[in-house]
This record gives sequence, structure tokens and C-alpha cells, in this order.
Amino acid sequence: VQLQASGGGLVRPGGSLRLSCAASGSIFSINAMGWYRQAPGKQRELVARIVWGGMTNYADAVKGRFTISRDNAKNTVTLQMNSLRPEDTAVYYCNYQGGGSNAWGQGTLVTVSS
Repeated sequence: VQLQASGGGLVRPGGSLRLSCAASGSIFSINAMGWYRQAPGKQRELVARIVWGGMTNYADAVKGRFTISRDNAKNTVTLQMNSLRPEDTAVYYCNYQGGGSNAWGQGTLVTVSS
């Protein structure tokens, strides 16, 4: 399974960004896809995750600001990030779980700064 992520960049505090991730390759079934992030000097942490049946879960720090969604037909997951804060600055990684696989995307940098 290959994951192609896009949408990172530089944004001012209070701004918005949208991250997208497309899964391709040997996809037989998707259990869940999600986004994790890793800030400098910190461990990778869950941001948001969506089970393919539709259930979602979010980190407390992003609840009410970020929304994860999926497109079943395109095997994509999107993270809409609003009201961004400097502490959201990190490399964001797409994750895929399904068919016995646990795959990671290459990471996309999100920088929130004035």
C-alpha cells in the first residue's frame, strides 16, 4: 500500500489548511485511516482517525477545530484543519490500516506562524 499525502504548508494562526491522503496499491479492505503528527522533540501522536464504517476519534487538542472525512470510492482521507494554532506545527503523517497492513505516508509539514 502506498500513501500520497498533500496539503501542508505555512499558515497564520487562526487560518485553515486541508490535508489529503490517497491510498493505492494492494488495497483489499480498509479498516481505518488517520492522521498523526510529530512536532520537534516530541513523540508522534494521533490527531484524528476514521474507521471505514464511519466512526471517528480525535485528539482532545483538536476537537472542534479539525474534521476528518473519507471518500470510500477513492480510498482517500481528508483532514480539514481550522482555527490553527502555533502548537499545531508539526509533520503530519497519514496512516492506513487494513488487510493486515499498517502503512505510513511520507509526512507533510504544517507550520502555523505569524
